[in-house]
Amino acid sequence: EWTKEDNYMFRLSSFRPLLLEWLKNNQQVIYPEKFYHIVVHWLQDEMPDLSVSRQRNRLKWGIPVPGDSTQTIYVRLDALVNYLTVAGYPQDHSYWWPAAHHVVGKDILKFHAIYWPAFLMAAGLHLPKQIYVHSHWTVNGQKMSKSLGNVVDPLERFSAYTADGFRYFLLRQGVPDTDCDYYDDKVLKVLNAELTDSLGGLLNRCTGTNINPDQIYSRFSNHCFPKRHHEHQVVCLGRATTEDYKLIELVERLPLDVKRHFDEFRIYKALEAINLCVRLTNAFFHRHAPWKLDRENAADRSWLETILHVTLECLRVYGILLQPVVPTIADKLLSRLAVNLHERDWRWLNFLARYHNNECLFEGRKLGTDTGLLFNRLERTNTADRKTQRNARKRSSHK
Repeated sequence: EWTKEDNYMFRLSSFRPLLLEWLKNNQQVIYPEKFYHIVVHWLQDEMPDLSVSRQRNRLKWGIPVPGDSTQTIYVRLDALVNYLTVAGYPQDHSYWWPAAHHVVGKDILKFHAIYWPAFLMAAGLHLPKQIYVHSHWTVNGQKMSKSLGNVVDPLERFSAYTADGFRYFLLRQGVPDTDCDYYDDKVLKVLNAELTDSLGGLLNRCTGTNINPDQIYSRFSNHCFPKRHHEHQVVCLGRATTEDYKLIELVERLPLDVKRHFDEFRIYKALEAINLCVRLTNAFFHRHAPWKLDRENAADRSWLETILHVTLECLRVYGILLQPVVPTIADKLLSRLAVNLHERDWRWLNFLARYHNNECLFEGRKLGTDTGLLFNRLERTNTADRKTQRNARKRSSHK
């Protein structure tokens, strides 16, 4: 049944040309690119004006329209304006507001990429610097909903997987461009493979008392691993292989690759790049089998220490880069490597300084004393899945 009432209208139609011009001149403002094109496509059609109030007698809980007690400001306007008020508008917002970055779900893209910029234009205020858009998580192929009883409780998953583990999974598997499917078996598979086996196993292997009885940050030998000055140079001396040099090049580039992926809101790509390097470092360690080397032989001992040094340096880089995603795990890793708190920011990503004939401040340091597992292996408990299935059966029985 149609109803009619008097409301205040925002003349959105007048801002359509300005919005198109803004997007034309700022093609990176909405990211990923897929969503930029969606917004541009929406703006190809005429935009109807927007109702921004409701009659007070049927919407009592909202903010009254200034000067008109019969009308209440509608949520599509007052909710968005909260971005300004929390930043201190109108007196103190200028400290934060020109640098505003929004992270929004794809279901509210139109509100943030069309309505909100138009409101700001009308008020003569700065537009957002960036609008990052993400897609949704489904559960076993279905949309998450309370009625289906398949909502994933993050606090419950923190208890099962730890906050670091659950965050790592969501950021590792979450792709902004498309919806991603969640199920608990996938969480176990990813965390056990990448955090327990690959990263944690590598740390245990190169810091264990059998392979590193002195428990120190081992020394690097330029004689065993001479510097290669360009990609096609064949190094005849030393024991390093072509694959070893490729690993060095990849890890040297890794911080810039990770930064680029983070800047582009593709955290899963950053974690993918780190995970690849971790796997290649494991391959490096196994390829040279330091446990087979004779410590009593000076040449073997020098090469063994160099293998350990390269592995420790790789782990140090991975630990620093992983801090935003798994801060507790990264802290444990870096502490085991005796990396002090002030040595964990971007300035300390000077990978393998001795390879470049520079001083390495970590060489010879006594390793940290925490020899525990970096990330405990997870076992399937079925608790979460049983709860989801039970709720789904209850819902089915009520139909």
